[in-house]
Amino acid sequence: MYPHERSLVERLKDEKFTLLGIDSDKTPEIYADAAKREKITWPVMFDGGSVHGPIATQWQVTGWPTIYVLDSKGVIRFKGLRDKLLEEAVDELLAEMKKEK
Repeated sequence: MYPHERSLVERLKDEKFTLLGIDSDKTPEIYADAAKREKITWPVMFDGGSVHGPIATQWQVTGWPTIYVLDSKGVIRFKGLRDKLLEEAVDELLAEMKKEK
């Protein structure tokens, strides 16, 4: 999914949008190598070196990747979307934010 995530981050760089990744690799160094190789520019949090880390546990993640789309209030509005559906959901929430102003 890295190519799609890169394009989404680039397309929305001037919007109030954040992509946050959670890394469940065994060590931060494994992720660092992947980040360099895959040109990951968005923030990523280390989840303790396990797929059962505190973040995955709290958010009830059972498969990877798991995608949550949160609105400006931090409410989960979409889960498990990919590709075009993910982009449409993000665009929908950004449009809602602009209307709220």
